[in-house]
Amino acid sequence: MIHYITPDWPAPNHIKAMFTTRQNGFSSGTYAALNLGMHVNDDPYNVVKNRSLLGEYIPSEPLWLKQIHGVNHVWAKSNSLQNQSVAADAVMSREINTVCAVMVADCLPVFLCDTDGTIVGIIHAGWRGLAAGIVEKTVAAMQIKCDSLMAWLGPAIGPEYFEVGDEVKSQFVTFDHQANEAFTPVRQTKIPSEAKWFADIFLLARQRLVQSGVTQIYGGGICTYSDSERFFSYRRDGETGRMAALIWIEQSLE
Repeated sequence: MIHYITPDWPAPNHIKAMFTTRQNGFSSGTYAALNLGMHVNDDPYNVVKNRSLLGEYIPSEPLWLKQIHGVNHVWAKSNSLQNQSVAADAVMSREINTVCAVMVADCLPVFLCDTDGTIVGIIHAGWRGLAAGIVEKTVAAMQIKCDSLMAWLGPAIGPEYFEVGDEVKSQFVTFDHQANEAFTPVRQTKIPSEAKWFADIFLLARQRLVQSGVTQIYGGGICTYSDSERFFSYRRDGETGRMAALIWIEQSLE
């Protein structure tokens, strides 16, 4: 039995979504226990067994992306791409029982669906992807009226722990001055390149969603860094496992 978090949002009943925790899997050491990442030097045999455990809770094998912190998106269709290595950081689907997934260990998973439950999507939103426009590009690709889209922000590194340099802050503020609200000074110097900030990745994602026309936004605030019992955290541990954020359409509308 695995432990997972269910998004708290008013999605239609046939839209299913989950965020796995690290608890109750087969991996050991720094990857203990439910590591779902095949790319993190864990024993592949254990990862296969962990994914098999996950398979008991989902209707099909997810399309596991090769995540590159970019802005590419892909459509998942009837498992046709499941055995391919697809370089993307967002995946969407309109098909029944086709699971969209991203893996995270501090980066923010953004769950998306429409109010009628005809389309779902999931975004791997680290700061690079957010700054480059992964949210805007994915929302546009869904081709759904923005006022019918809703989003749930899953667990990610909290604003008290996500330390970044001035070059990261500058990328967001140059795009939108409002992004200043998402940065709190840790250390400021006369040399801008040495300034440090705590970044609120939840707020940055909210701002980008609103700019894309999405105003039904839920979740945010569950910190992966501060909860080592439930979550992997790359910033905290360096070498670590990966959790999965998954969403799918369970049945068609009649």
